[in-house]
Amino acid sequence: MVKAIRFHQTGGPEVLRYEDVSLGKPGRGEALVRHTAIGLNFIDIYFRTGLYPSPLPSGIGMEGAGVVEAVGPGVKDIKAGDRVAYAGRPLGSYSEARIMPAEGLVKLPKTIDDRQAAAMMLQGMTVEYLLRRTYRLKKDDICVLHAAAGGVGLIFCQWAKAIGAKVIGVVSSDDKARLARAHGAKWTVDTSKENFVERVKEITKGKGVPVVYDSIGKDTWTGSLDCLSPRGLMVSFGNASGPVGPVDLGILSAKGSLYVTRPTLMTYTGTRPELLGSAKALFKMVGDGKVKIRVNQTYALKDAAQAQADMAGRKTTGSTVLIP
Repeated sequence: MVKAIRFHQTGGPEVLRYEDVSLGKPGRGEALVRHTAIGLNFIDIYFRTGLYPSPLPSGIGMEGAGVVEAVGPGVKDIKAGDRVAYAGRPLGSYSEARIMPAEGLVKLPKTIDDRQAAAMMLQGMTVEYLLRRTYRLKKDDICVLHAAAGGVGLIFCQWAKAIGAKVIGVVSSDDKARLARAHGAKWTVDTSKENFVERVKEITKGKGVPVVYDSIGKDTWTGSLDCLSPRGLMVSFGNASGPVGPVDLGILSAKGSLYVTRPTLMTYTGTRPELLGSAKALFKMVGDGKVKIRVNQTYALKDAAQAQADMAGRKTTGSTVLIP
């Protein structure tokens, strides 16, 4: 038996239970991973609340790092004793150990420690696909990034600066503005005292930006569209304030023949080569020192409910991990 966080009904943090779970042996194509660190991400809250449906009862969590204890038949490139990390389904990383599809595991280089890995796989590979594949940021490009002091945000700001792009980071406090700038944001907008659309137009001299990366959702949807230049791309990749409601496509033509995409990490790492390519790019940025992964908060696994409450309440910055 191992300890794991599970939920039997959707709702607030209080529905998360710390309970015993039995593990069998890994089957064909599977591996048993003993966790050393577990990543905390906003998408976990979406599953807990039911915004993203999951059959109940359910485990929770999509990111972890640890050591392979056993592998099942047919597993060739992962073996017992390997240090590995992962980001993606199936749910269940909030656990002391679990059985995973081996094809979703990535071997860790010696330069990456376990807590770094657990904190960066989902967020870091999200950044990789956002700025290299959804819209390929180039030197001197200006973009708008919401939640610039969050886990994805701080990695994004560093990576964008490393390639010479300029980030307008949207945040909610002075402290978060300072943090985003320290990690590479060229400009910051504090929504507690500034209108982000007006500030973006001021910075760009009325031109707007070619791309907005928006993980907030409902509350920032219209404003984000208003930040775009003609034929600009709205990248809506999160729902921190709630999902965007039904959209009249006519608004896209009225605001300048705009494009919209709703990408997910699971799609962009949907094949083994895509997963390994994304992880390799992330490991290189971290290994070269261009992106630094700082774990700003740690919680015991049993305190996952409090960790989620703190994240939802905007009490956390950067990356957070749970320790079994």
